[in-house]
Amino acid sequence: MKISLGVVMDPIESINIKKDSTFAMLLEAQARGWEVWYMEQGDLFLEGDRPGARMQRVWLEENPQHWHRFQQERTMALSELDVILMRKDPPFDMEYVYTTYLLEKAEEQGTLVVNRPSSLRDCNEKLFTAWFPQCCPPMVVTRDHQRMLTFLEQQKDIILKPLGGMGGASIFRARIGDPNVNVIIETLTGNGRRYAMAQRFIPEISKGDKRILMVDGEAVPFALARIPKPGESRGNLAAGGSGVGVPLSEQDRWIAAQVAPALQTRGILFAGIDVIGDYLTEVNVTSPTCIRELDAQFGLNISARLLDRIEEKLTG
Repeated sequence: MKISLGVVMDPIESINIKKDSTFAMLLEAQARGWEVWYMEQGDLFLEGDRPGARMQRVWLEENPQHWHRFQQERTMALSELDVILMRKDPPFDMEYVYTTYLLEKAEEQGTLVVNRPSSLRDCNEKLFTAWFPQCCPPMVVTRDHQRMLTFLEQQKDIILKPLGGMGGASIFRARIGDPNVNVIIETLTGNGRRYAMAQRFIPEISKGDKRILMVDGEAVPFALARIPKPGESRGNLAAGGSGVGVPLSEQDRWIAAQVAPALQTRGILFAGIDVIGDYLTEVNVTSPTCIRELDAQFGLNISARLLDRIEEKLTG
């Protein structure tokens, strides 16, 4: 079966192919003989009820100086593609939401979209953890300054973060007596105009913030523990953390099993759940990373697992 795959992503010339999970997926698709069509968010449009895009056929190679070349450009209906990978990075803003509406129309017209557009809207990567309270540390989501202060008084040591960011951006740690706590809350909530999240600080972050990749509800048996650099409380690789591959613990597997049915029900074929110590802290569904690091450390091909599932969905 000849499969045509479209990908909506950030500018391909800006990626780091050594770490880019989307690049790994596209290389695997190309190796299978699939057609790979590249789009950026601004290339999509809607005419009547027909979503389309200007797209470019792309050829990829494992070359850090020249990893892609465009071969052909065309404008066509999204329904002409068999599958579309939505791999645009956050921020999760209204432009992102509008893009999911266009992709949902393509889904209605027969194209498989990974991940399901309605689930990208519904499953905020921070808030979605509230659907699994048995797995999570104490947390609060609020705009209210005093409620944040009360939570800090109760927990003594907390992490505060925005609901729509990525890569560790604008994540703060605050403890009782911190002279900056009021300005942190004011900044994150926009003086009470935006929701923000606070979670109890988990000391086991020193051993790593584990990214567990989930393919159609099945956990990859190894996680990437992102260990903070000295003086940091964030393990994100984008914030200078180092990635060390580790086998999943029994608790990791239990958390993955708790989350898996909800991912499958919502059509989330590829997700990255974050675990610190014994606790689930995030469920990443927009553009989870760490494929390349885990592949390199353990001789895996995680993209092949994903594309196998996509093929099953297309032919089943």
